[in-house]
Amino acid sequence: MKITDIEAIELRLPEIVERSSGAQDTLLVRIKTDSGIEGIGEVDSSPQVAQAIINAPVSHTLVRGLREVLIGADPLETEVLWHRMYQATIFIGRHAAVIHTMAGIDLALWDIKGKALNQPVYKLLGGGFHTKVRAYASILFGWTPQETEAIGKRWVDEGFTAVKFGWEPLGQDEQTDIALVESARRGVGDDALLMIDAGCTWDARTAMRRERQFRDASITWLEEPLHQDDIDGYRRLCSTSETPIAAGEGEATRDEFLRLMDDGGIDVVQIDPARVGITETMKIASLARDRHRKVVNHSYKTRINIAASLHFLAAVPDAFLLEYCVEDSALLQELTNETFTLEDGFVSVPQQPGLGVTINEEAVAKYRVS
Repeated sequence: MKITDIEAIELRLPEIVERSSGAQDTLLVRIKTDSGIEGIGEVDSSPQVAQAIINAPVSHTLVRGLREVLIGADPLETEVLWHRMYQATIFIGRHAAVIHTMAGIDLALWDIKGKALNQPVYKLLGGGFHTKVRAYASILFGWTPQETEAIGKRWVDEGFTAVKFGWEPLGQDEQTDIALVESARRGVGDDALLMIDAGCTWDARTAMRRERQFRDASITWLEEPLHQDDIDGYRRLCSTSETPIAAGEGEATRDEFLRLMDDGGIDVVQIDPARVGITETMKIASLARDRHRKVVNHSYKTRINIAASLHFLAAVPDAFLLEYCVEDSALLQELTNETFTLEDGFVSVPQQPGLGVTINEEAVAKYRVS
């Protein structure tokens, strides 16, 4: 089997709201083969930048678009192709957008591999420790404590037993921060898990203070309270915090995750398959397990990423939560034919060959950017 084409399709809602929501656009990756099998993936990055990384012509031995790198290759050789893509972009890549783009391609390659071998991806990763994963509703804070409380109640009423609130308006001032977290706890009630994503908003001393102030809310973890490069700040915070500290969504390589774990001391390692790729995700998950850190996914795109996350979490022994974006985004709701229904607070791992998602072509036509 050989790769015959790679299509990078930018999808975008007609109106983009300037909030911290990644569910308003995406880059859909479609890889075609001479056997007729097609794989799909998505990139969680700037869609136009990632599209250029795929389509760019050769400029140099170590600077070329990923489409040129992969045409004619065997899509089943996922490890070989990861290395080939990395080497072909070493002068422009090694971090961030290039790795994100490689990740979206990697998802599509694993989708092809599963379809070719007639197996769900998690079985190709070594098998399933879980057939379903407890999901948490992932949503932004409301603009007011009252709105935040209502949002929390809504998602508990929808059947979620865990909810995470994130980003703005957290970080404006102490009074607002405390009020938002208290209202989030009231909204979800005493029994549900509550996570708080600070959106990289504080310095280390402020984060230490907020962690203490949030203890009465019994949060399961405090996520990304610091700038993603503030490794020393994470070390200081983690050394004093009674609340588990989570981070990782801004990282794309093993080295970056190792720095967060070994130097920063984080407790919960958040890996985004659409920024890291399944090939590397499994290696990072193994490194986290060696260090006795909990592993969860990060996902704030479409259900392509949810499917990829379910497969990797199924293959990780101590995976315990699935981030499930519940943004009211038409793109998220319409892009795949599968919806991954919540049942008793859990989402089942797909059992179909590959990632287990199919594309709604009407949605692609509707949101495609020409």
